[in-house]
Amino acid sequence: MSGSGKMRSSEAQEHAFGDELVNAAPAQEHLHIDDLEEIGLEISADLGRCAIQIRDILDLKLGTVLPLDKLAGEMADIYINGIPVARGEVVVLVDSLHVRIAEVIGATEKDLAVG
Repeated sequence: MSGSGKMRSSEAQEHAFGDELVNAAPAQEHLHIDDLEEIGLEISADLGRCAIQIRDILDLKLGTVLPLDKLAGEMADIYINGIPVARGEVVVLVDSLHVRIAEVIGATEKDLAVG
């Protein structure tokens, strides 16, 4: 018994739902590709990596050049939200770096043909 003198039942009780569920609009069955146009994705290109010691990190300053493990002219891996999707050639256009897509991972020549 609780302090108010009433006993609480531990048995499940039925609940009747009203017309709210009967008159509810049906869920959309399919998502159209146009619905995804405004979703933002992060695209990154891996230009190379290097391993350095902590003492070298402490000595970093403007003008320091870090040696990467890729050679000039090698392809850069391209990622969308961290997932590898393509490879491309790094090019310089008007003093900024760009990547020209050279290979889409898993795509065939037929998939990439311009119609």
